[in-house]
Amino acid sequence: MLAAVSGLALGFAFPPFGVWPLSLAAVAALALLTHGRTARQGAWTGFAFGLPFFLLLLKWLSVVGWDAVVGLSVIEAAFLALMGAGLALVSRLPVPALWPLWTACLWVTEEWARDRAPFGGFPWGRLAFANTGTPYTPLAALGGAPLVTFAVALTGGALASAVLVLWRLRGAGGLSPRGVLPAAGAVVVCAAVTAAGFAVPIPTAADDSVDIAVVQGNVQQAGMDFLGRPMMILNNHVKATLDLAEDVKAGRIAKPDLVIWPENASDLDPFQYREAYARIDEAVKAIGVPVLVGALVDHPTKQGYVQNQGIVWDPRSGPGASYTKQHPVPFGEYVPFRPQLSKIITRLQRVPRDFYPGDHTGVLKVGPARLGDVICFEVAYDEIVRDTVNAGARAIVVQTNNATYGRSGQPEQQLVMSKLRAIEHGRPVITAATSGISAVVSPDGTIEQRTKEFTQDVLTARIPLRDGTTPADRVGAIPEWVLAMVGVLSCAAAIMIGRRGRMDEKGQ
Repeated sequence: MLAAVSGLALGFAFPPFGVWPLSLAAVAALALLTHGRTARQGAWTGFAFGLPFFLLLLKWLSVVGWDAVVGLSVIEAAFLALMGAGLALVSRLPVPALWPLWTACLWVTEEWARDRAPFGGFPWGRLAFANTGTPYTPLAALGGAPLVTFAVALTGGALASAVLVLWRLRGAGGLSPRGVLPAAGAVVVCAAVTAAGFAVPIPTAADDSVDIAVVQGNVQQAGMDFLGRPMMILNNHVKATLDLAEDVKAGRIAKPDLVIWPENASDLDPFQYREAYARIDEAVKAIGVPVLVGALVDHPTKQGYVQNQGIVWDPRSGPGASYTKQHPVPFGEYVPFRPQLSKIITRLQRVPRDFYPGDHTGVLKVGPARLGDVICFEVAYDEIVRDTVNAGARAIVVQTNNATYGRSGQPEQQLVMSKLRAIEHGRPVITAATSGISAVVSPDGTIEQRTKEFTQDVLTARIPLRDGTTPADRVGAIPEWVLAMVGVLSCAAAIMIGRRGRMDEKGQ
């Protein structure tokens, strides 16, 4: 029960609640609850912690069905069960002062595995994503999201160590100055790790800038049937862009250098439907600047497949360069084992065609700006955003469609990822959503502007264009791999020491 309550507490650390100190308390609680346990006990404790955590975090999936919420939560909680077993093992290692370190490394190990498997992983629920506006956030500029997770978990582990020392002293008959020293040392570690983020500089200076407009056309309704009738979503975005052009012509708004539409802004393939092509072309020519258009496009050679694209549409030359989403969402944008599963789960037939993944980063020249396009859930994956920045993106654009999960907390959970990515890469991040939340995030992680959900709106802003890279860009995934391997090796060492101890007992 304590593990389940602690898991719920961690869920409340994430948006839409956002009580981030609970992430520290939850890490500390799980460390204490698994301390001294067997691996099996630790695994069950980790599962009891993880299941309610993910049920609360992923309740937005109830739009699809509560069976989807429970199923995905069970899969994700299995990773925390493995981590719980690991936490129990490393709690028996010699040198108790290093216990918080092993704890922190195991959290990184768990996220490392969960971010990659199964079906390409699901990074939702990382400790870093609950700490996108905290003293730990600037550490992302040094080692990305994994370093933020490590710092949060190290603080939580140190808190657990201090509590354990004080509890044992209390049980031993009282506190003594010498006995309190380990607890004091753990508190010092907490303070030092928490303060470390304030020493990390966040680069924001830029040589030039660009004026942008973000169009949020809105959808007909929330939920699974957000599309409505064909052309409705496209017409919404065309209308909002035409209104913007009228405001520019009347002098009420300065003319932007480029316009950004969200993912799925065109609900029909403009290369297959002349009416869709004509409407997009009309809007682009009216505003007179390049528009990054989100559209679903039939695969040119593989029949039955569709591509989720961002297309640069020029007012003079029409559609040009494009980016295809590299990481389609399993069971949402493609169905693994479709012939077998679709017979058992008839709901999967609502995904009639599989999305075909792209094979290159989303660096696109849109007017005077070299933007890095990232589509929807891709913002949660470290390597996709990092590769885009290292390929030359001077600003990051997240084209997204959250209409299915509107007013469920999911748009807020995704938006904070943009805050973390801005600091991690020293880039402004522009989120363009069909129904909200669209936002402009500065390189220091500040949300400069944001829209409300399920409204038609246009954001205009001047954003900096940056060329410099952060240490996180340069070191890449090395910190994550190192910390994850330390976590694995700490478990291996605990197993070896345990076996050696049992052999010595038998020998005696």
